[in-house]
This record gives sequence, C-alpha cells and structure tokens, in this order.
Amino acid sequence: MESLPSPFGDPAPNLSNSELRETAYEILVAACRSTGSRPLTYIPQSPKSDRSNGLTTASLSPSPSLHRSLTSTAASKVKKALGMKKRIGDGDGGAGESSSQPDRSKKSVTVGELVRVQMRISEQIDSRIRRALLRIASGQLGRRVEMMVLPLELLQQLKASDFPDQEEYESWQRRNLKLLEAGLILYPCVPLSKSDKSVQQLKQIIRSGLERPLDTGKITGETQNLRSLVMSLASRQNNNGIGSETCHWADGFPLNLRIYQMLLESCFDVNDELLIVEEVDEVLELIKKTWPVLGINQMIHNVCFLWVLVNRYVSTGQVENDLLVAAHNLILEIENDAMETNDPEYSKILSSVLSLVMDWGEKRLLAYHDTFNIDNVETLETTVSLGILVAKVLGEDISSEYRRKKKHVDSGRDRVDTYIRSSLRMAFQQTKRMVEHSKKSKSRQSTNNLPALAILAEDIGHLAFNEKAIFSPILKNWHPLAAGVAAATLHSCYGTELKKFVSGITELTPDAIRVLTAADKLEKDLVQIAVQDAVDSEDGGKSVIREMPPFEAEVVIGNLVKSWIKIRVDRLKEWIDRNLQQEVWNPRSNKLGIAPSAVDVLRMVDETLEAFFLLPILLHPVLLPELTSGLDKCMQHYVSKAKSSCGSRNTFLPVLPALTRCTVGSRLHGVFKKKEKPMVASHRRKSQLGTGNDSAEILQFCCRINTLQYIRTEIESSGRKTLNRLPESEVAALDAKGKIFEQSISYCSKGIQQLSEATAYKIVFHDLSNVLWDGLYLGEVPSSRIEPFLQELERCLEIISSSVHDRVRTRVISDIMRASFDGFLLVLLAGGPSRGFTIQDSAAVEEDFKFLCDLFWSNGDGLPLDLIEKVSTTVKSILPLLRTDTDSLIERFKAVCLENHGSDRGKLPLPPTSGPWSPTEPNTLLRVLCYRYDEPATKFLKKTYNLPRKLT
Repeated sequence: MESLPSPFGDPAPNLSNSELRETAYEILVAACRSTGSRPLTYIPQSPKSDRSNGLTTASLSPSPSLHRSLTSTAASKVKKALGMKKRIGDGDGGAGESSSQPDRSKKSVTVGELVRVQMRISEQIDSRIRRALLRIASGQLGRRVEMMVLPLELLQQLKASDFPDQEEYESWQRRNLKLLEAGLILYPCVPLSKSDKSVQQLKQIIRSGLERPLDTGKITGETQNLRSLVMSLASRQNNNGIGSETCHWADGFPLNLRIYQMLLESCFDVNDELLIVEEVDEVLELIKKTWPVLGINQMIHNVCFLWVLVNRYVSTGQVENDLLVAAHNLILEIENDAMETNDPEYSKILSSVLSLVMDWGEKRLLAYHDTFNIDNVETLETTVSLGILVAKVLGEDISSEYRRKKKHVDSGRDRVDTYIRSSLRMAFQQTKRMVEHSKKSKSRQSTNNLPALAILAEDIGHLAFNEKAIFSPILKNWHPLAAGVAAATLHSCYGTELKKFVSGITELTPDAIRVLTAADKLEKDLVQIAVQDAVDSEDGGKSVIREMPPFEAEVVIGNLVKSWIKIRVDRLKEWIDRNLQQEVWNPRSNKLGIAPSAVDVLRMVDETLEAFFLLPILLHPVLLPELTSGLDKCMQHYVSKAKSSCGSRNTFLPVLPALTRCTVGSRLHGVFKKKEKPMVASHRRKSQLGTGNDSAEILQFCCRINTLQYIRTEIESSGRKTLNRLPESEVAALDAKGKIFEQSISYCSKGIQQLSEATAYKIVFHDLSNVLWDGLYLGEVPSSRIEPFLQELERCLEIISSSVHDRVRTRVISDIMRASFDGFLLVLLAGGPSRGFTIQDSAAVEEDFKFLCDLFWSNGDGLPLDLIEKVSTTVKSILPLLRTDTDSLIERFKAVCLENHGSDRGKLPLPPTSGPWSPTEPNTLLRVLCYRYDEPATKFLKKTYNLPRKLT
C-alpha cells in the first residue's frame, strides 16, 4: 500500500506510534475524568479475576460521557455533514458491531470502552491508568487535567508493583521520560530561554533515567528535583501571558498534533480500517475534551481530521471513496477557517497538511490513467474536486487578486487541462513502450505483421475513445473541452512519432503505407472527438483544432505514391529505350506478327497497374490519373521509337522536277527509236525485280504496324480493366477527364496511319521506283507500259496481305493504292523531259490505269469498288486531258490562268505548283501541255514561257 509522510514531522524519533497512542489514551481518560461531575471510584476485583488477568484490575466509575451506552446510537451527524453514505446497518458492518458485538450480548458497551478497543489499549493498561488517576485525584482533588503534567504525575503514582514485570515497568517509565523531553525541551509551546539552566538539568535527569530506572514512586531528592524542574518548565509564561492556567507539556507543535492524530484514528473501526465507526459523534465529543491539554481548537482539529481521513484513504489502498468525499467536504470548512484567521502557527500546519495532500493528489491526477479506470472512475471526480479546492485554500487561487478576477479566471479549468495533457502524455508513452515490447517479444500474433507505429495508432485510437467515454464526462465538469484537449494531446504525441518516421522514409513500402493509413484514420478519429466535444463551446473548438496541425498522411502517401509512380515510369522508359535499340522487328518472331518488346512492355504496364492497386491506400482514384498519364507517356514514347526511323509519306515522295519541254524526239527519228526501245525496255525489266533487302524492310514495316495495332487493342483493354477496379462514382469522374490511355491510343492510331502511308509510299516510290518512276512511259508509251510495275506491286501486296494484321490490312493496301495512283499521276504530270504523250497514247494510259485499279479490286477479293472509285477520282478527272486536242488545252489553260492570276502586259504568268492535281487547275493543265508531244504545244510553250528541253 502507498503511504504518505507525516505532515507533522517526527516530533520524537524515539517515541513509537504505540507509545504515542498509549499517551493519547492516558490524556483522554484523564481529560474525561477531570470534566466529569463525579469522581472516579476504585473497586477491586476478586482474586480469581486478578489471577486470570495476571495483574491487579479495577472497576472504575467513569464520567457520564465515558459511561454512555451505545445500544441506541442515533444516526451520525458527523457522517452526514461529511457526506459519507455508508451506515452501520447497511450490511458492511461497523466499529460498534464488528468490534463490540460479542460484548453487547453480555453487557452494554460504553463510548469509553469503544475508544479503548479502537486505540488497541488492553484492559490491563486501561485499569492501570484509571488506578493511577484515582491516586492522583485523591491527592489533588478538583485539579483539572490541563493544570497538571500527566507523565510526571503518573511516574510518581505508579510503581513497579503495578506492572506485570520489571521490564514493562522500565519501558513505561522510559516512555514518560521521553515524553517529558519531547514536550518540555524538544518541542515546547512556550519558547525556551537560553539562560534557563533548568533545561540542562532536566535533560541530565532524563538521560540518567533512560540509562537506569529511577525510583519515581518514592519521594527522594531526585524525584523532587524532577518535579521541580518539570513544573518550572511547564508553567512558564511567554510575553503574551500564555501559560497562566495551563501546564504546557503536550501542546507544542508538532508533538501535540501527533498525539491528537492517534486520538482521531480511534474513529476508525479497528476490524475494518475503511470504515468510520457509526458512533463517531460520541467519540469526537470525548476527544474534544483533550483540546485544553493539547492546545487544539476547532480549526486545528479540522486540519488534523482532514489529514487522518486522507492518510487512511491512501494507506488502505484508495478504495473507499467515502473517505475522500469526507475529506473534500471538510476542506470546504477549512477554506472558511483559512480566510478568517491570520494565525501563523495555524497557517503553517495547514500549509504542511495541504501541501502533502496536494502532492499526493497531483501525483495521481497528472497520471490518472494509471490510477483510475471504469471501476473506480467516481473517485476521479472527488480527487479532482479535492485537488482544485486544496489549491485554492493553499493560497494559489484564494488571493484577493483572484477574487477580483474570479469572473475571468478559471483555475479549475487550467488545472484539469494540465492533468489531461500530463496523464495522456504518460499514457501515450506507456502504450508506446508496450507496443515496442510486444513487437520485440512477438506476443501479438494477430497483428504481428503490422509495423509498431501502425499498432500504436490503433491503440491510441482505443485510448482516445476510452478517454472520451470514461474520463471526459467527469473532467468536463471543470473543462468544457476535456475530450478535445485529450484528443489534441494524443494528436501531438503521435504526430511527433509520425514526423520522425516520415523523415526516414525514402521510398514507398507496405509498412510505410500501413503506418500512414493508420495515422490518417487515427487523425480522423481524434478530430471527430474534438469537433463533437466542442459543439457547445464558445469558440466552437477552434482553440483545440488549432493545436492539431494535420498529419497530412494522405499528402505524404500521395507524395510517396507519386515518387513510386515516377520510379516505375522512369524504369519503363529506360527499358523501352534499351530494348527498342535491339528490336529487329521481325513479324515471324511470334504468331501475332508483332515485336516481342511490345508484349513485354504491355506486361510491365499491367504489372505496374496491378502493383498500384495492391498498395494499401485509399487514394487509388485520386492518384490513378498520374500513374496512367505516366504509363501513357511511356507508351507514346514506345510508339514514337517504333516509327521514328520509318519516315512518312513525304519522306518517299520524289521531288518534282522543274517544268521542261519533253525531249523524246520527233517522228522523223522514230525508226531509230523503235530499234533501240526493245533493248532499253528489256534491260529495265531485268532491274525491276525487288531485292531481298526490300522484302525485309517491308516485313519490318508490317511488324511495326502490327505492333502498334496490338498495343492499341491491349491498351484499350487495360484501360477498361483499370476502370472496373474503381467505384462507379469514381469512374464517372475519371471519364469526365478523358479515357485512360487516350493519348496512347490516339498516338497508336496516328502511328499506324504514318507507318501505313510510309509503307505504301516506300513501296511505290522507293522499292518499285525502277519500274514506276524510272520505267513507266519512259520514251514511247507502247514500249513502257504498266505491266512490270503491276507485277512487282502484286508481289508486294502478297507480302503485305500475309504479314499485316487483318484489322489494318485494308488500310495499308488502301494507302498502297493511293500511293500507286499518286505515282501514276506523277509519271503523267511530272515525269521529267524523257516522257512525252500524244493524243493517241491516251487510250493506252487509260487502259493501264484500269489494269492498276483491277489489281486492287482483284476480282472482288481485294478492296471494295466504292473505295477504289473514291481514291481514283482525281486520276480519272485528269486522264481526259490526255485525249483533249492541244488547241483546246491551250485555250482552257489561258482562260483558267487569266481567271486565277490575270496577265502581265498581255503575258500569261507561270502558275505555281500548289495544291492537288485538278483539270481546272492551271499548273495541271500546263503540265499536260509540257508533256504533249506535238508541234502546237511546242510553239505555245516556246512563245509563252521559253521552257527548256532538259533538266539543268
């Protein structure tokens, strides 16, 4: 059990509690004897009784107060005044019942008998004291007890024969000598004079008596000297005249307080230390008779009784709240006493007692979680009220300045605020140590996978809710924001630990997420407690909320996830750069006809998304756009790399040669030309067969196209799967911002378009340039028809058809058709000076174009006719110009040119090469004239523009 130091000090180190208790009983009996209306009488008992008790006993006729019967005790007024609820008849038992019930069946129990039992005084000692008092009374009839020095009188009235043995007698004598020393020399009520030689003389006699027994029962020079010295010191008067009618031998502080404490403790049941006897009123009435001897008054009595109550509460395990309630109510009376007196001695006693009570109370309240729980929480209210009241009485809040500011100062609130913060800090540290110990010992198997700080967050959450449910309703009596302050304190404590943890995080880990998630939940709970607690407060709880700067766990999680995303995205981009440098783009490498790197990069994208959704966070919808945006850019980077070296449509288009006049010769030299043409044509046909390198390049283009198509399909599917992981409300919010991987999908579509066009124009203008640009209609038309080009083009189409994914095959072949038609027109309109056409050649040219269209139609197995018609519209609009007579062409050209550009002093301007070919466009008409092999065209061009006949 906890014990408190005495506020009165140790007045006589060589006087034990039992010796002080016996002295207190002697004073009590003597005081009751001197105040009685009839003297004590001594009636010897029978010899049998003497022998059975082992000593001479006596039956005394005590004063009426000592002799009062307890058989019909009324309800205690003292208990009622102190607010004590338990009564002797409530089934708990009481002093009267438990200690004296057996005797009540035989005889009526008196108050004096009750007190004797409570003070643990045997009948033998009680009989001896009464016998001595009879002897004293016979020699000093009518003398009041406060006018005598009781130890001195007892020493002279009792002899060794009055004790069972010599040892007990000597012990008794030493006790009284030590008592005289304490009361007259060590702690005198009237200050001693330095010049008083009687002090040293008395010391010498006492020292001698402690070393060897004195024969105090006889009248000797030594005993007379002892009496003279004792009475001289006990009867001293101070400057205030104190001591005129009192012997001051037991009224010096703190000896008298220790003796009085022994008397007050008789109010407690000797068999049940938690209970005050129901006859406490009568007992206190008896005890008050000792006040003249001990120098006690009502105010000092209240302070001493307060101490006895508190000390008994503490020493018995702090389980009987009635004792604390009584102490609290007694302080209310003491508060009035303190305000009405200026007695320095009283203030000293009061300060000593209340300081110890305050220290004890503060120790409990500053760590109330260690002391109080749901079973004894009612004691908390009493303890807090007691502590606040004690603080006021001590003068901390009872000053005049406080009274003036009372309306503006709430000392109770300030103290409770301190208690809450202190206790919760200690509770937090204790919980933290328990969690750390638990983690080390691995005793918490169910949560062993959680990091300590996450477990701590859970435990602190439980602590906060317990605080709100158990303690806050009581503490709210003094502090309107008790639960809010508790929440703010725990928030601060955990925030400190979290800050240390966050400062050490370098990357996203499952433990980091668990801790931050737990911290976020804890913060939400604490803030909710604070907000709910502050609903009715004056400031709405703003003061408490300001004490709770956000953990920003979501922000930290967000930043960690963003860092995690950046690392994953950067790694993926590096992987793309590294692997695409080694990619061979061989469609035969797998069944899908795609690059292996595409399979890997999409697998990595899916793995990243899977890992992201496995993160134990609640921010998936918030942070998903950042992740998908990063992955989207990676896929765009892949697509960009995949098509970066392939060029575009314009890469393979030949540069249009400057306008010239055709130089294929005249019909006068036709014989020579006809002999030479077969040789030239034969030679060119040999060179028109595509090389193996060209085929490999076409396959690479096909592989790239397939790859982009595969990526587009898979990335769309991945986006849909990703959305399915989210709640519908979040999906709607994301859709408002655009589809997942929208940029990649668009980039793939544009990439496929670019690659398809590049493939088509590469085939037509690069791979087949020898049979198109360098062969078709070169020289004379009949000898350089389109058949070689169609043969090579058909071979390329077969490669394309077998290599390109069926979902993009039509697109690629359509682009090849478009490129073929563009090439065909370029040959007709920009084929250079080596080409020339007559009106008669127009039939062959139209027939060749029909053959070209038929190749793509392929008897219905190729492209749709409507598509072929649509793409061939421009060519078909130009072909009629080839069969139009030259004069008509010239007139049409002049009209269109003047209409569009006007004339410069009667001269036709040279129309620029711009825009698409068209039969109504001046440049198109001019080019038809340039390649018209007849005299009118030659004259017109010579006169109008003086065009050269060869390229310079």
